[in-house]
Amino acid sequence: MITSLQGKILQRRPPWLWLDVSGVGYEIEMPLSSFYRLPAEGSPLQIFTHFVVREDAQLLYGFLTLDERELFRLLIKVNGIGGKVALACLAGLEVGQLREALLLGDKRRLTAIPGIGAKTAERMIVELQDKIEGAGTAFRPGTAVNDPKQEAIAALQSLGYKLVEAQRAVDGLPGELAVEELIRQSLQILARR
Repeated sequence: MITSLQGKILQRRPPWLWLDVSGVGYEIEMPLSSFYRLPAEGSPLQIFTHFVVREDAQLLYGFLTLDERELFRLLIKVNGIGGKVALACLAGLEVGQLREALLLGDKRRLTAIPGIGAKTAERMIVELQDKIEGAGTAFRPGTAVNDPKQEAIAALQSLGYKLVEAQRAVDGLPGELAVEELIRQSLQILARR
């Protein structure tokens, strides 16, 4: 397995990057969004890779961060999503936004990505929600840890509720409630479902 490459950029031909590693040129397919963050041709670069061997091809995918590669690997495990669609997902939304859309079951944001229809978005949510939740995302991006609603969500998760269930229950409650009251009312909501 080729896990990373470090070399000099030969050419940038989106979605392909040509990287010279000690005299060997590699053709690497990357998310289109990554090309905006690449240095100029001739510059040194280290990328993280995912290597795929198929009957008809050997494909090398490249990522600027380990988070991108991890999410790519999760996406290609979903039935019906191959490398090209997974790259489109990473180009369509930033890693944090894509994780959040999957965690919250936001089909509207997912179907805005080219190549993702309603059925594929649903399949992505069903198959990846628990895997992404298990990646340690206990709080929504951009929220403070001492936010009463986030504390209530974390408490509900510790009781065994999924992140999405807890968020849906807590989000419908007034923000001025104390953590204990948010938890109590959320438990009542969850018991009715």
